[in-house]
Amino acid sequence: MQGTIDGFNYGAVTPVVAYVMACLGGALGLRCTIRSLRTSSRWKPGWLAMGAASIGSGIWTMHFVAMMGFHVQETPVTYDLGRTVLSLVVAIVVVGAGVYIVGYRGATGPALASAGLITGLGVAAMHYIGMGGIRVNGRIEYDPVSVALSLVIAVAAATA
Repeated sequence: MQGTIDGFNYGAVTPVVAYVMACLGGALGLRCTIRSLRTSSRWKPGWLAMGAASIGSGIWTMHFVAMMGFHVQETPVTYDLGRTVLSLVVAIVVVGAGVYIVGYRGATGPALASAGLITGLGVAAMHYIGMGGIRVNGRIEYDPVSVALSLVIAVAAATA
């Protein structure tokens, strides 16, 4: 099947809302992470968990809002609930791993590299799990070079 794809079905609203949601989740998550550094060790895990949930759900929300703008004229687009929820859980867990590594080991080179690798690959996994949850009357294919480039970008962005 050859379909006409409209990646911005709602115009500029979709990418703007997705970006704002990611910024809000990131800002809240970073505030929680910073708070963990300034509090007693008893409260540190809670602040780090809240930071991970905020950043992870912010990233996932950006991803899903963008997916909601995806439209194929020749077929309805629906989503598999299990894969969609799994992608949210993966986002929160992998961001949590990265936040905990840096939160407990500090912002050293090895800690940032390992946290960036885990988080970046995990966020890419979240993306492809979520994309695997798209249901259309047809087949979705990925270019291997684009997938590899997306992995590199995800690791670099998570490390930064």
